[in-house]
Amino acid sequence: MKASLAGLVFLLAGAPAWAADPLVGLWRLVSQEVSGQKIDADQLTLRILESGGSLDFAYSLPVNGIQFVSMRFSTKLDGSEGDVRNANGAKLGTVKVSRSGGAEYKVVLQGENRPTANGTMKISADGKTLTCESDSKSPQQENRHTVQVFSRQ
Repeated sequence: MKASLAGLVFLLAGAPAWAADPLVGLWRLVSQEVSGQKIDADQLTLRILESGGSLDFAYSLPVNGIQFVSMRFSTKLDGSEGDVRNANGAKLGTVKVSRSGGAEYKVVLQGENRPTANGTMKISADGKTLTCESDSKSPQQENRHTVQVFSRQ
């Protein structure tokens, strides 16, 4: 009895609670490009946490040495709709995120008076890089392709 209980404790202690989604973690923006033009990478941080069967996404920038969350949303990775909110809690639009295989996700971001962005999030094989690509239309109806590359912290 003691041996089997000790074995069970050993197995439970050695395994993660349940395997976290590969997106979970702290990511820092290292480069971005819009329509082929490199744009200075702000000190943007993306924090992704698991919460009650959903993933919480929070985008933040440092303001006076404090990380200020500028946008956040929650999603279940099943394509269901979640609200995108700004720092004041005002709704900016909606997001749908779904797993499209392995460490790749499909994203649809929509908002009133904003172009719909369709994109992907892909995690590198070593789990250290997150590449987010999206396509949308500018206010002048020109195609806009955006690539952001984040590094896991």
